[in-house]
Amino acid sequence: MTPRTSRWLLAAAVAGTAGILTVAGLQDTLTYYRTPSEVLRQPTEARVRLGGEVVPGSLHRSGEHTRFRIGDGAAEVAVDQAADLPGLVREGQQVVVEGILGPDRVFRSDTVMAKHGNEYRAATAAAEVRR
Repeated sequence: MTPRTSRWLLAAAVAGTAGILTVAGLQDTLTYYRTPSEVLRQPTEARVRLGGEVVPGSLHRSGEHTRFRIGDGAAEVAVDQAADLPGLVREGQQVVVEGILGPDRVFRSDTVMAKHGNEYRAATAAAEVRR
């Protein structure tokens, strides 16, 4: 094998390895959010986005603390939101929440994005658009 061929093979191997590592590293970030069924089927201690519909009759506000359930038609996850909830959030509304699923299977959220039109917006972004 000539030195030139060896260099090409080495470069191809390095590029292939870099490509595989990149795809493996981005695999979780390629999904915008997980459904309640996915989160319950594969629980993780990592921070995730959970998306679905606010289950009718589940929204309970107490000052700045809110509890509700998000469903996808097959499963539901209880959400505990300690911060103020965007005004767009209501029962039957599509939302995406960011946080961590606790060992008690309650999702502790610190960010809620409500679907407005065809896009999701966080509370601060929605307020800026209304101005």
